[in-house]
Amino acid sequence: MTVEAELIAKYAQGVLDFSGLNLAESNFSSINLSGINLSHANLSVANLSGTNFSKANLSDAQLNVARLSGANLSDAILNRASLNVANLMRADLSRAQLCEASLVRGELVRADLTRANLSDANLSGADLREATLRQVNLRRANLSEANLRGCFLREANLEMANLHGTELGACDLSGANLRNTELRQANLCLVNLTGADLRGANLRWVDLRGANLRSVDLSGAKLSGANLTGADLTNANLTNTSFVHANLTQAKLIKVEWTGADLSGATLTGAKLYGTPRFGLKTESIVCEWVDLSSMGDRSIIQNFTPDEAKEFFNATPPTLRIIVESPLDHEANFVLAGTYYQIAQEYPALIQPPSLEISNRRTILTFRIENDLALLPIAFMAILPFQDATITKKNIYAMADMIRAEVIRQQDLKSIKIVRQLIILLAEAMRKAKIIEQTKKNLEVAQKLNFFKAPTQTILTNSTANNLTIYDNSNSNKRLMSNLHSKNDISNESYPLPDLNMIVDFIKGFYYIGQ
Repeated sequence: MTVEAELIAKYAQGVLDFSGLNLAESNFSSINLSGINLSHANLSVANLSGTNFSKANLSDAQLNVARLSGANLSDAILNRASLNVANLMRADLSRAQLCEASLVRGELVRADLTRANLSDANLSGADLREATLRQVNLRRANLSEANLRGCFLREANLEMANLHGTELGACDLSGANLRNTELRQANLCLVNLTGADLRGANLRWVDLRGANLRSVDLSGAKLSGANLTGADLTNANLTNTSFVHANLTQAKLIKVEWTGADLSGATLTGAKLYGTPRFGLKTESIVCEWVDLSSMGDRSIIQNFTPDEAKEFFNATPPTLRIIVESPLDHEANFVLAGTYYQIAQEYPALIQPPSLEISNRRTILTFRIENDLALLPIAFMAILPFQDATITKKNIYAMADMIRAEVIRQQDLKSIKIVRQLIILLAEAMRKAKIIEQTKKNLEVAQKLNFFKAPTQTILTNSTANNLTIYDNSNSNKRLMSNLHSKNDISNESYPLPDLNMIVDFIKGFYYIGQ
């Protein structure tokens, strides 16, 4: 009786333990051996095509050059097994345990490895084209120079894996964990990485042309020399990411967060940058002939640059609003301030981000980071609402709007006219919302009873070209304040001369224009 026949006979009698057997070059094709124990067995060059090894124990087994095409290895244990150059085409390895297994140059085309555990496994040079690896664990696995083209790797764990030079073209890696993964010189052309975590990953010289990187987290990642031509990075986190000499030609960078990103020597010609901040970047020797600022990335709003203009564009100052209150913030006022701004934000979402606070013994500085220049005056109009100085501050904003509208029309400056037209629309909306808030929100009434909100204020704007404009400055001294706080005098009626008209117009002309 052959070794194969003897094993099959004993298996039929209920014997499952065949660990350590030498079954090299044996033939168990299409046999049912589910649950069998072949740990430490030698099955090298064996014909196991179509064999049912579900829930089998093949840990530490030798399966080099074995034929396992179409085999059922679901829930099997193959930890530390050696499957080098094995044929596993269309094999079912779902939920299999392959920790520290060796599959060097293994053939796994269209294999199913759903939820399999391949942590620390060696798959260098393996062929995994169109394989299914949904929620697979490849943590610290070696996939260098492997072929995973067209693989389904949704929600896979590839943390700290080695994918140096790996073929990943057209893969679905949406929601995958690739933190600190080695991806140097990998091909990720047309890959889907939507929502993937690539924090700290090494993507130097990778090919990401046409890739879907929407909402991806690439903070701290290294993409020096990477090719991202036409890639979609909408809503991506690129904080402190390195794009040194990267090619971002016509990349979609709409509403990305990239403070601290290094774009030195990068090419951004044709990049789509709607709603993307332009400050806190390193842009030495940047190459950018034009950008697309349309909300849909449809080239309806194009901004052309000279080299100097491009440098200026990518080195903008973050627009900010500062309200300086001549009183320290106490706990009660802080509670009311937070509640008031919360209520305002419900009606006016542009104020959704609370201010940063700087508190000293004598004053409190509220700093609002503004998304774009055009929102400066409207948000100032809303942010001052809790304070007694709101009345005069709003009057000054009204007056400034009227002054600049008349002046730019007189100057026939078409660009400034378009900016002011948009500004007036946004201010009108802020004024409408302010009336609703003043009529319906009780938080403002509470604020007006506290001394903190009666204190003198200054409202100062800074635009993206670093120009400052003081809208209102209540020049009352602290000594005068203390006497007025307990009197019937209304310090909000104190007048404050408007800035010089030329100063206001220069400030508005310093806005970065994003309209048509």
